[in-house]
Amino acid sequence: MYRIETLDEFIIKRQKSYSTATGELTGLLRDIGLAAKIVNREVNKAGLINILGKFQKENASGEQVAKLDIYANDRLIDFLKTSGECAGIASEELEDFVVFPPRNEQRGKYVVVIDPLDGSSNIDVNVSVGTIFGIYRRVSPEDQDITLKDFLQPGLDLVAAGYVIYGTSTILVYSTGDGVNGFTLDPSIGEFCLSHRDIKIPEEGPYYSVNQGYYLKFDLEMRRYIDYCSDLNLRLRYIGTMVADIHRILFQGGVFLYPNTRKYPKGKLRLLYECNPLAYIVEQAGGKALNVKLERILEMQPEELHQRSSVIMGSPKMIDEMAEFVQRYAPNIPSEVG
Repeated sequence: MYRIETLDEFIIKRQKSYSTATGELTGLLRDIGLAAKIVNREVNKAGLINILGKFQKENASGEQVAKLDIYANDRLIDFLKTSGECAGIASEELEDFVVFPPRNEQRGKYVVVIDPLDGSSNIDVNVSVGTIFGIYRRVSPEDQDITLKDFLQPGLDLVAAGYVIYGTSTILVYSTGDGVNGFTLDPSIGEFCLSHRDIKIPEEGPYYSVNQGYYLKFDLEMRRYIDYCSDLNLRLRYIGTMVADIHRILFQGGVFLYPNTRKYPKGKLRLLYECNPLAYIVEQAGGKALNVKLERILEMQPEELHQRSSVIMGSPKMIDEMAEFVQRYAPNIPSEVG
């Protein structure tokens, strides 16, 4: 008989396989899983408790804030603040990072970056949304408060990253640098259960995901590559929730594109909160993640908390094909793919 393996069991079992593990990261991942259950509960009854709709204010990235954005942000901070393993958090919804006070005179070893509710513009029309997270080991002395440098680390320094997608089922996907695994929330027992072991992205796939409404605002090389995808009769699928678009590609193969536009010449998505954690997951599953200059996302050095970037990620063969179009049509692009 098949035995269900819960997220907690899986995390603890993985911890035991590392002789140097002390349990702090394990506890932090479990806290994120618990917070995700709470957010999932509220997402699923949002229309009943008056937390649909928008606030009359913008977040630190200049976007209008949904009520559920704030709810998800507050719940994640609450759980991480009391965990003891987290020294502080940076969120897409906040202008500055938050320092957590010591717990039992001990400061946490890790900092967390989050997009509390990715795709929140889709909430009011009942389309899938998600939570994205990344975990770094702090670089500042552990006997002091954290600093900005603790967050401005390249994605290569992530010790764990993942996302939760709140859809027809709620799934948590994460990696600690040893492959990617997915856990589906079983509402009958209130536990995330292992459902997708050792996820591998296909070499290529039938989908391309891009907001084609901005086609004329993309650079020539991106327009030519999108034309190429269309000529191949690839299926255009774009949800507008990055987590949902990446989730499909992770399992079925394809390419996700969010290039720069005239309005956002550096790109629109946030490097720390969206690009790095999802690039980490995609690469751990065997895919690739670059910006439009063909620089590897995980090697980019963040300069500020809300830095934006272009991003193209997905099946490795399709990313290589995209790079050929960039090298052919874009000026001053190196011939080597990042």
